Amino acid sequence: MATGVLRLRSGISLLRRAVSVSPAEASIGNRSFSRNYSSSSPPANEKKIKVPLQMFGVSGNYASALYLSAVKANVLDRVETELLTLIEAAKHSPVFSQFMKDLSVTAETRSKAMEDICSTAKFSDITKNFFVIVAENGRLGHINQIAQRFSELTMAHRGEVKVTVTSVIPLPPAEEKELKETLGHILGEGKQAKIEQKIDPSILGGLVLEFDRKVFDMSIKTRAQQMERFLRQPLGLDGL
Repeated sequence: MATGVLRLRSGISLLRRAVSVSPAEASIGNRSFSRNYSSSSPPANEKKIKVPLQMFGVSGNYASALYLSAVKANVLDRVETELLTLIEAAKHSPVFSQFMKDLSVTAETRSKAMEDICSTAKFSDITKNFFVIVAENGRLGHINQIAQRFSELTMAHRGEVKVTVTSVIPLPPAEEKELKETLGHILGEGKQAKIEQKIDPSILGGLVLEFDRKVFDMSIKTRAQQMERFLRQPLGLDGL
């Protein structure tokens, strides 16, 4: 364990020297629909809200619309929890999961079922209306992708950046805290790392980090491979 921790610290030190990230800003793209899920009309002088990330495709459009409605109603955290709750319920119920994918069920039956489910679960009006619209449009089969895009938006809203950290052992609390602090300096003001750990003994030690579509490989395995390639190169002795 002590050796593993030392190797992790080596990876963190390398990270400080090797990584540089420039924060990026994005704005909303065109949405395929503009129905307001809120139960009340927004005031004329309401501040315009934009999504923090540009989304595309069916799942991106629905996720963006849900995000805007939830932020306007100040229920973003609640809506996120309710959305994930229903996703988990579908994972544990084959019947419910099949129902969401079955397009042979009429739109009226789908929407009424989702309205009843959301009402029984005491979901917010934003979430309930959203699922009714998704059901009416025959998009329940896309709900996992929509939830994933929505999570990306909520993370961006909070300034969170998902960082996948691969190591040979789970990060001890002290090392995870140090890594988060280091990543915080790299990501910039207003950003914080949300770490997702992966265990892979094959990297031998050190760390592999993935975020912002970048991969920073500071593993002992990769460094050993680089050293091996270097040692195999012929020595330049011609000038001696």
